[in-house]
This record gives sequence, structure tokens and C-alpha cells, in this order.
Amino acid sequence: MTETIRLGDLRITVTRKAVKNVHLSVHPPAGQVTLVAPTGTRLEVARAYAISKLGWIRTQQAKLIGQARETPRQFIERESHYLWGRRYLLSVVERDAKPGVTLDHRRITLAVRPGSTVEQREAIMGEWHRTLLHQVVPPLIDKWQAKLGVQVTGYFLQRMKTKWGGCNHRAGNIRLNTELVKKPRDLLEYVVVHEMLHLIEPTHNERFVALLEQHYPSWREARAELNELPLTAQVWSVK
Repeated sequence: MTETIRLGDLRITVTRKAVKNVHLSVHPPAGQVTLVAPTGTRLEVARAYAISKLGWIRTQQAKLIGQARETPRQFIERESHYLWGRRYLLSVVERDAKPGVTLDHRRITLAVRPGSTVEQREAIMGEWHRTLLHQVVPPLIDKWQAKLGVQVTGYFLQRMKTKWGGCNHRAGNIRLNTELVKKPRDLLEYVVVHEMLHLIEPTHNERFVALLEQHYPSWREARAELNELPLTAQVWSVK
């Protein structure tokens, strides 16, 4: 059961679960606040706890608001693009040939047909991003299947508005945000491990946190770094 606490203009979603302690979180990109409390916690107690943490909540929300945001990509000459956490300059070549993307140590070269639109250029780049992810994700899954003793039935690449990944533990598959191709590879690995652990424990309870601590001890640093990196120019909304 989910309830809502309102503190002025602040809206906090309260969920009760079989946990020992209260967990208060401020989620990117918009600063949505959630509070997970032990099953028997009264709403008044949860409200008092939230009030005691109001300063911390505002500080976290301010960090998210001030977070760097990429300007919209136009896919033009000498525009900055990120790949695996590194900044590259874009070179655009127009030619009557099959479009594609190549990479060298300093530059991403986007070959397009003359008169191509921004949307067409974005689609070509997006397909290249997917190709790169398809090259690196299966080896990561194989590595962690052996470590965790789980079996992934499949994975899906998807542009997601509010999450870096997802897991359907019943079907045994995981989803990964295609934006991860822009982040350092170790952050992609963290998301893969996080979602694969949901095959063992579907919820974010204390057992799940213990599993993260055991198998990926630096998870807190990885999560913080992931959420501090520049957001895309898309206006992300929390559903």
C-alpha cells in the first residue's frame, strides 16, 4: 500500500515493506522523494521522520537541479559526443553511400547522405550505439552468471526515461538503458550486476543490499557517479 505525505510543496511517496529501518531517497532526474518504512509504521511517524530530514532532502534536490545537462544534439561538425565516458568531437561526412559511424582515438565520424535530417542522423548514431552495447553486454552477463549462479534468458536495449535498467525476474530477462553507452564501462557493469541480482532478490530490501555489498562492494560510488554524470537534453518525467 502506498500513501503520500505533503510538506508544503514537497510530495513524498510512502511505502511500507518488511524492512527493519526507514529508507529515504531522492531520485534523479526530477528529485522525486520516496520513503520506505517498516510494515507497522504509522503515517504520523513517517511524517515526523521526513520533517527531520527536510534539510537533507532539499540539499539533494538542489544538487539534481544544478546537475549538468547536455544541450540538444544537432549532429553537426565539431559537436561534442560522449562514448564510454570519454568526450569526442563529431565529424560529419555527406556522401551518396550507405550511412554509418566510425571511431578513432579522437573523433567520431558520422557518414550520412546529403540533405539528411537531424532525426535521421540521430537514428544512425543510435543504431551504432546499440551495436556497441551488443558487443560488450553478453560478455558481462556471462561473467556475472558464473559469479552469481543465475541464468539470464535474454536482455533488451531500450531508451528509458527514468531508469538505467530493469529486470523481469519471472521471465529471467533484464533491460538496459541505451544511454549507458555514453557512460564509463564500469558503470554499465554496475547496472548489469544490479539487475542480475534482482533475479535472486526482486525487491530493494536489505537482502538485496547485502548481495550488492558482497558482489559489488563499490556499488554506492558507482550509483553516485552514474547519477552525477550529465543528463541528456530530453526532458525526463517520472511516471
